[in-house]
Amino acid sequence: MNVKIRQMEIDDIAAVFHLGEKLFRAGEVPNLYRTWDEYEVINFFQGDTEFCLIAEVEEKVVGFILGTTVTKSHSAWKYGHMVWLGVSPEFHRYGIATKLFEKFKCIVLENGVNMLIVDTETDNLYALHFFRKAGFGNPEEHIYLSLNLAYELRQYKVNDNGSKDV
Repeated sequence: MNVKIRQMEIDDIAAVFHLGEKLFRAGEVPNLYRTWDEYEVINFFQGDTEFCLIAEVEEKVVGFILGTTVTKSHSAWKYGHMVWLGVSPEFHRYGIATKLFEKFKCIVLENGVNMLIVDTETDNLYALHFFRKAGFGNPEEHIYLSLNLAYELRQYKVNDNGSKDV
């Protein structure tokens, strides 16, 4: 299989978005702290184009990686954050994610990144296996809690003068 890894172009945004829609469904991954939507793809593309890559097979987008870099004040280190990595299920087990990651790693190294970070849910065993195989270590446990405010939101109204009615 001939897989081409290249930098994402503006004409790829729709294909990346639609592939991500299939992969990152809120019903299947309800605890994602980021929401997959068209703005997510556009924001990465506009802000961090060099860290947006796609994988193509016969000119069809079959995978992507979207990331960014982070610099912190009072730190000499520059961090890379691999935020989204997705491969179409019918192309799993062909090494496409590995090829995307290796190209991404080269680009962040060229940009002076000292440490690359990634996060995933603790029960995403497929992703955890991939990341460990790629060399990631030192897992930190995080607990994300949620509070559904839908009912309270319906009860909460703001009058025209700014006062609140409950």
